[in-house]
Amino acid sequence: MRKLFRNKFTYIVAMTLVCAMSLAACGNKNAKAETESKKAVQSATEKIALSDGTYTAEFTTDSSMFHVNDAYDNKGTLTVKAGKATIHVTLTSTHIVNLFLGTAKDASKDKAELLEPTVETVDYGDGTTEEVNAFDIPVPVLDEEFDLALIGTKGKWYDHKVKVSNATPADADASVSESAGKELP
Repeated sequence: MRKLFRNKFTYIVAMTLVCAMSLAACGNKNAKAETESKKAVQSATEKIALSDGTYTAEFTTDSSMFHVNDAYDNKGTLTVKAGKATIHVTLTSTHIVNLFLGTAKDASKDKAELLEPTVETVDYGDGTTEEVNAFDIPVPVLDEEFDLALIGTKGKWYDHKVKVSNATPADADASVSESAGKELP
């Protein structure tokens, strides 16, 4: 390649330009990732467009291993206060020990704010009961997927996408569930 250039100076200038262009391309990728991260933080601080109160909402995930307990039909209790929302979901076991609003990479950083479980007892329709973990998860946006990382008993973080949707006032659900004979969370 050096033979293509007439002298060392031209060669050095050409290689410097190639390196500068490569760095600029890397910078654009980093800038794009930074922009996406800022958008995620911005959406986490946006207000939820629901009145303050309690709602029943669907909580869906991208995993068959991470989902709401079957006794609750993929639903949780959504609480909205001053435009901020949190959904309380009851899981299927105690194997998920922490959650993190964001990615697994960010969850493993020092000072990451991990969501701690509470232990709840689920009463199944057949008379059996089971202790499982439940979480109060901040909801940055409704009806759109967002990142939620989890760590299980094996100590490894996993990335997941979750979605909170179809929020209905809890008192409306209570009257429907009473007539159907099934209690919602």
